[in-house]
Parts: sequence; C-alpha cells; structure tokens
Amino acid sequence: MTWSNWAGTAKVTPQRVHRPRSAAEIADVVRGVAEAGRRVRAWGSGHSFTTIAAADSDAFDLTEWTGIERADFETQQVTVRSGTTLRTLNAALDALGLAMTNLGDIDAQTIAGAISTGTHGTGARFGGISTQIVSLEQVLADGSVVRCAADERPELFQAARVGLGALGVISTVTLQCEPSFLLSAQERPEPLEQVLEGFDDNVANNDHFEFYWFPHGSKALVKRNNRLPLHAERKPLSRMRQFVDYELIENVAFGGLCRLGRAAPKLVRPLGAFAAQVSSSREYSDLSHRVFVTHRGVRFVESEYAIPRESLHDVLAELRALVPRLRDPVAFPVEVRVAAADDIWLSTANGRDSAYIAIHQFLGMRYREYFDAFEAIAGQVGGRPHWGKMHNLDASVLRDRYPHFDDFLRVRKECDPAGTFSNNYLDRVLGPAA
Repeated sequence: MTWSNWAGTAKVTPQRVHRPRSAAEIADVVRGVAEAGRRVRAWGSGHSFTTIAAADSDAFDLTEWTGIERADFETQQVTVRSGTTLRTLNAALDALGLAMTNLGDIDAQTIAGAISTGTHGTGARFGGISTQIVSLEQVLADGSVVRCAADERPELFQAARVGLGALGVISTVTLQCEPSFLLSAQERPEPLEQVLEGFDDNVANNDHFEFYWFPHGSKALVKRNNRLPLHAERKPLSRMRQFVDYELIENVAFGGLCRLGRAAPKLVRPLGAFAAQVSSSREYSDLSHRVFVTHRGVRFVESEYAIPRESLHDVLAELRALVPRLRDPVAFPVEVRVAAADDIWLSTANGRDSAYIAIHQFLGMRYREYFDAFEAIAGQVGGRPHWGKMHNLDASVLRDRYPHFDDFLRVRKECDPAGTFSNNYLDRVLGPAA
C-alpha cells in the first residue's frame, strides 16, 4: 500500500500497515516493532506538507480508532481518540452543546496530527490547538500506556503537546472545550496599505483577525471573526451563497486561474491582480466551527513561519520586495495570522506573541526560489517553521530558536531510546534518536 500526503509531496510504501481498534492493540504493535528493531510512524490524514508522517517500515492507520470516549459536562472536558478528524470532532461536539475555543481554517487533520505538528488558528488572545489540551495518553516505545498532564509527568506533558510523533503514539487526547458559541464573520477586500497601517488595532479589536495578500495585487482579503453567545441571532450564508462564493469562486474559478497561470506563467501577475480585485464581501454568523473552517479544493504547497509579532511589518516589507524579483510568479495569496504566546516546548509560539506568515504556490508550479528566500527572511528574526509545512532547517539551527529544544530531546531519549518512532524527517529536525 502506497501512502501519499494531500499535496503529493510525500509518498512512501511501508512494509506493514497496522489498523488498531484499541490502545492495547497499539501497544502490542509498538512492543513488537521495538523488539524487532524496526521503526513505526502514525499516519494522520496526510495534510502535512513535509515527510513528518512517512513510514518506510511500519505504519499506523488510525482510521478505525476514532470517536469521543467520554465527556464531562461539568468541566466541559472531552476525551477523544487520536484518529478522529477535526471535522468529525466538531460535529460530535455540536451534538453535546460544546465547541473548541479556536481552530484553524482546515478540519481534515486528525486531532493527533493537528496537535503533533502545532496546528493553530488566529487571535491575539488565543493559542494553538495544543493549548486546549488537558491531558494526553500515549504508548511509549516499551509498549507502556502512560498519561501525562500538567500535574502528572509534567515534563512529558510539556513535550508531548507538540511532540512531532517523536515520543510515542498518542491514543487519546483530553481537550478543554467550552459551550457552543457563534462567530460573527466579516470578510471583504481592502487596500493592503490600509490593512497594514491598521494591523495592530484590528488584532486588538477583533477576537480572530487574519488577512490574505495577493502578491501581484494591491488588495488583501480581510477576515474579522468575533464571538457571540449561542442565543444570539444566527445569520448563516444561504446554501446558494455558500456554493457561489466558496465553491464556484474560491475553488472552481480560482483553480481555473491557477491552471491557466501554470500553463502560461506570463499571465500569473495580471491574473493575481484580477483575483484580488474580484474577491467578494460578505457578513454572516454561524456556529463557530462553520466560520473558522473553509473548504480548500485547490491543491498547493505551503511554507509557514512564526515570527515575533513586532517583526511582522519588516518581514512583510522584505517579502513584498522579493516577489517582483522572483524568476517564477506566485499564483497563491500570502496568509497572515497571529497567536498568543504559550509555554509548550516545541510550539512555534513558545515564549512570544507571534505572527504567522504562510506562503503558498499552486501545485505543479516552481516554488523553491520563493520558499528558500522567504525562509532566509524569516530566519533573520528567529522565525520558527511550522512542523508540518515545508522548510529546510535542521537540528543545528532549530536548537537556537527553541529555548527548550534540549529539554525535549532529553524527554525523547527517555521515552524512545532506540528511535522506534523516528524517521528521516525527525532525524533532520531533531537529530538521530539513537
């Protein structure tokens, strides 16, 4: 069986694929793999752009290990099995009258994959998905099933909340949820200069703020989402408006423009300027996850860096100066988000309020010059790459960008002394385990 990620940037044919239906089955497989001196990785849904999930020997397919195990309505804490996708989890939480506090704009990931790579949304007062974790249960290399929380194996907890799959196979995650709520959404194109000038005010005055800049245009698509109680009036987009805006315009039409640009690169710049001009405005309100999440039908490759928030304007200025000099034009917009500082050892927001800049290129178009140059720009301010998105950094560089990098390696050595959970990607970004 050959496995490929969503973007087709990683493909591998493991020797064995395991489909467990319990934590005990996961433990049995891990124990056998370790005793045989092989390596094993858990597949999520393949939405990482790197080879972080690639397994050449043994792989876990967790599609039969899903669902909510228990929900405590008093504490609003929910324990979910690791193979559960965010889309499935959001629907299940809806039925319980609960919601996650913050989400990214894609819900295809499994909960374990999302937290292991540091998936995040946007909002100056909110952290990534991993900050919503109360406890984790995972299988270590010796086959033991252990629980960690802030008051139980706290160092393992600090490491495992963004663990890259390097410490063990996560079996369950307990999340701190909250009562269901609505989001009021305002989305519209605005002049980029105006957006940048008002960036700090927009971040401060909106619960969740982000924008998309079209590199060959002068406008940005701005998204302001603000929280409302569940009893507030709900004004969702009609099904027809959803279909026209999100499917026809943002997927079918935009995908067509990208394919045209791929076939005729000289058209990318005018097409990009056109796409920026025709972005539609809309205002609506709906259940939180229906607003946070957007369907992405056009495939791309992506690199994203977290930088100190105060460095955003300088980095964007360099990026804007870079784009016209590239040999190959850029067909996809640049996404800008923010997140609050946290204390998770390998979180990209560890110890600092962060801005996130994500760059993309349409699948099949050349991107190396663009991505490498952006990496150098972000590196000047200590940028940290998203663990599931494309970058070239290795352990020698990343150690300087994470104050607790060596603490993480120490816990990794304790949990997996022989490198049972490693692969080539982890050997690069963390160094060999054994």
